[in-house]
Amino acid sequence: MPQPSRRRGRPRSGADSAGTIQSLERALDILDMLAGHSGLTLSEVADKMQQSPSTVHRVLHTLASRGVVESDPATQSWQIGPAAFRLGSAFMRRSGIVERARPVLRALMEHSGETANLGILNGDCVLFISQAETQETIRAFFPPGTRSPLHASGIGKALLAFGRPQTLDQTLAQAPLQRFTDKTLTQPQELRDDVARIRARGFAFDDEERTRGMRCIAAPVFDLTGEAVAGISVSGPTHRIGSEHVKTLGAVVAAAAADLTQKMGG
Repeated sequence: MPQPSRRRGRPRSGADSAGTIQSLERALDILDMLAGHSGLTLSEVADKMQQSPSTVHRVLHTLASRGVVESDPATQSWQIGPAAFRLGSAFMRRSGIVERARPVLRALMEHSGETANLGILNGDCVLFISQAETQETIRAFFPPGTRSPLHASGIGKALLAFGRPQTLDQTLAQAPLQRFTDKTLTQPQELRDDVARIRARGFAFDDEERTRGMRCIAAPVFDLTGEAVAGISVSGPTHRIGSEHVKTLGAVVAAAAADLTQKMGG
């Protein structure tokens, strides 16, 4: 008699009910942790992950065999490896926005004297993907790969204001939102009111809401369908971005975002 066919789609051993592979989840968690630090020892990774050193050791050596992470023999620390850069570069090439944004960011940085940033929506956060850094001693710094909550960043709030309505709804559903400073907008009505102001003036303003002493002005970038797919911002200390400069800088940032929108065919 023919054997009964095996059911397809059932998770095998090592996968949870949603079909995710636990060992892969663990490896990606470790990779994400290393990306947020300049170097961590095996014991530090194990402690932060709440995993046994032997388990973490196997994961790190597996990743190292593919060049995704590497160790420094002098400090016994683990860091992101060159293969991770290659993977990240493939993501950057996907839309071409980074290449098109480079001259726009450079011009914006030179005009404003402050660090210019490019970010895109990544889940419930902004993912910073490019930057033109000012040479001022005191400056904002968001290296590519940094993530920031939508409600507490200039680009994030610009995307909430001009992006899909469900993105704002999903953010508000998480209230009270995480507080970073005494100026962070954590309540739904606070954020709704700010979003209305952003739509009216055409740019977002982060007034020390993520980091004390730092301000950010941002505007959205649209694709050919009219969807807000990214944001451009300038960030700097409050003593250089005073309240009297916000309107003028806002117009400059909005013009730079419009320039990139045009380059994107939007």
